[in-house]
Amino acid sequence: MQAASCAKINLSLEVLGKLPDGYTRIETLFASIDLQDRLRFTLTKSQGIKLWSNLPQLNTKDNLIYKVAHYLQSRFNPDSGVEIELIKDIPIAAGLGGGSSNAAVTLLILNKLWSLHLSEEELHNIAATFGSDVNFFLMGGTALGEERGQQITPVDDILLENLLLVNPHIAISSFEAYQLVDHEALEPSFSYLDAIQKGVYFNRLQQGIVKKYPVIGELLGKMREHGASAALMSGSGSTCFGIFNNKAALEACRDEFDDSGFWTQATRTISKEEYYKCTRNLSY
Repeated sequence: MQAASCAKINLSLEVLGKLPDGYTRIETLFASIDLQDRLRFTLTKSQGIKLWSNLPQLNTKDNLIYKVAHYLQSRFNPDSGVEIELIKDIPIAAGLGGGSSNAAVTLLILNKLWSLHLSEEELHNIAATFGSDVNFFLMGGTALGEERGQQITPVDDILLENLLLVNPHIAISSFEAYQLVDHEALEPSFSYLDAIQKGVYFNRLQQGIVKKYPVIGELLGKMREHGASAALMSGSGSTCFGIFNNKAALEACRDEFDDSGFWTQATRTISKEEYYKCTRNLSY
């Protein structure tokens, strides 16, 4: 059985302080995009779990795919093992949620292949233990994420064409990005409603990242110079996205970043319906 594993961008991300458990409380607006990894699952007679990826550094037990599969196998003791193939196209540690998306798709597929019959509520409860973004990827489309990001509320899809993703080959962990937020000076005022109603996009993590990695600020400035109506870092970075009015402007901007050796990808946001087809209408 195989399925696509779609990336996301954050159209807004506001930091609201600390939660009692020490996590950062946020309000973020997730949007699925059509950039995808591909996952293939094959049941085996042995009870083992084998993971293979086109990126050898991902073939470890630390990969969320393996961790989710191992958890489900240990808890529910299915009759078969599984071999999992990951074709990775979403950049790693890039603010696009690739690992979380892989984890969510693994939950969905193994729930079906191993006949676990887990409800949506049970899937979400398990997802929350593997990362703050995993719950969003069980749903997709456009959705509000609250608390540490795992509390998901669907909202009307925001469909944007002519999005350009640019990554300067800097890996930034979520832990690092949140550590760079100045909580003492924090005066949260931005709401995801601004993004929905006014098309104004905002990321509270961006300021700290730009101070430490000035290339991010330069990258965003170049997007605006090329006519992007908005340019923003996605999640904890370092991938940024620009929203362009037409494909010609996007391609002109992309050519400049390609010449500089940056990773680039033209993309678009996708609806909940399209996301569902990628992750639920699974092919054999």
